[in-house]
Amino acid sequence: MTTPEDIYTEPPADPDTLANLGPLRPLAGIWEGTKGVDVKPKKEGPKTQVYVEHYELQPIDAQTNGPQLLYGLRYHTYIHKPGLTKMYHDQVGYWLWEPATSTVFLTLAIPRGQVAMASGHVKPGDTEFTLSAEHGSLVNGIVSNPFLERAFTTVAWNITVKINADGTWSYDQDTVMQILGQAEPFHHTDRNTLTRVGEPGLNPLAKMA
Repeated sequence: MTTPEDIYTEPPADPDTLANLGPLRPLAGIWEGTKGVDVKPKKEGPKTQVYVEHYELQPIDAQTNGPQLLYGLRYHTYIHKPGLTKMYHDQVGYWLWEPATSTVFLTLAIPRGQVAMASGHVKPGDTEFTLSAEHGSLVNGIVSNPFLERAFTTVAWNITVKINADGTWSYDQDTVMQILGQAEPFHHTDRNTLTRVGEPGLNPLAKMA
């Protein structure tokens, strides 16, 4: 991507975010998935755990960084084990679409003390795409608290999204970890298919229009 000479002037933005989300439009709304599968590291070896997920994605007002224009969805996903009230995973962030470069960005923040951003080039009508982040990258990076960085170093994060013909969407995620004391990287995987249980709202500016 070439940086323009004028890095300050903001472009006009459409107040209707839902109409400008490109490949992210099918993800907007409230979703549930009851057949998630997680493979995680344990001392005795890999452990497979099924999970239930509630995933909400709501439109935000358009964002600008000078000439850069982004439309997006704020999300929160909450995961628990079937039949249990114990929280298994909590995650917040943004799915962002940059029309000018056909790029999707996904930001992640979890209360284990870790943040990350993955991205990938995606065409507006694509129904399957992959986003990636790498340890040490300044543009698609992964940052962890000191314990995680030393004991469970995340060296890569890849997520593939599929928009399904029946109105559901699926993700298949691979978090590659270098675990202290182990010679080979561990592939911590998660996958689920989500079914819509609620429609998205409108972003604030669209409500005012």
